[in-house]
Amino acid sequence: MVCTFSSIRNKEIVNLRTGLKIGFADDLELDPNDGRIVSMIVYGRPRAFGLMGRDEDMIIKCSNIRLIGEDTILVDLTDDVRVTKSGICSVDNLLKTTE
Repeated sequence: MVCTFSSIRNKEIVNLRTGLKIGFADDLELDPNDGRIVSMIVYGRPRAFGLMGRDEDMIIKCSNIRLIGEDTILVDLTDDVRVTKSGICSVDNLLKTTE
């Protein structure tokens, strides 16, 4: 089965272990040496309509993908999922710095 990026973007990603909806693939990481897709990136959800930034982006390795169906992508994620932001900006941190 051959998929285009636009068709992958329209598929919802679901974690097999928890059954939770993760989101949609927003970006792909490519290996420049051999042109293979290394991982999918799901951007974090905006906080406070984007005024407080975004949640952490989730990077899902292709080895964690179990099934690509017509409507969904099933992934097997454990606790070792890599995120790209440290989450240093939160409401609690902002309140502490203004006091």
